[in-house]
Amino acid sequence: QVQLVESGGGLVQAGGSLRLSCAASGRTFINYAMGWFRQAPGKEREFVAALTWGGGSVYYADYADSVKGRFTISRDNSKNTVYLQMNSLKPEDTAVYYCAANTGSLVLPGTKAEYWGQGTQVTVSS
Repeated sequence: QVQLVESGGGLVQAGGSLRLSCAASGRTFINYAMGWFRQAPGKEREFVAALTWGGGSVYYADYADSVKGRFTISRDNSKNTVYLQMNSLKPEDTAVYYCAANTGSLVLPGTKAEYWGQGTQVTVSS
């Protein structure tokens, strides 16, 4: 049974940092795109960041414009885990953050990932 389990969410003041983790189990995800989406209250789920497999040990990172320069995505295949380092957090970053995995792209609009985590709440106070 494939599972994605997020952790690391919480309450932080504006300007602070958090690191989210997503531990995957049930299969290997080396050749999967893995990434993060978020959903704020009353809004649709939106893409945040993804690492897409480029063959071998190459991965390509993509970010939403709203988080470029502040968030960094990384992965540790030995632990089947993907991370999202979030710095300079803003109140508008408040949302439930979801981990996703897909054999295809996670970046294209309308992408439906094969696997989703249950989400972790991130709240940024002003």
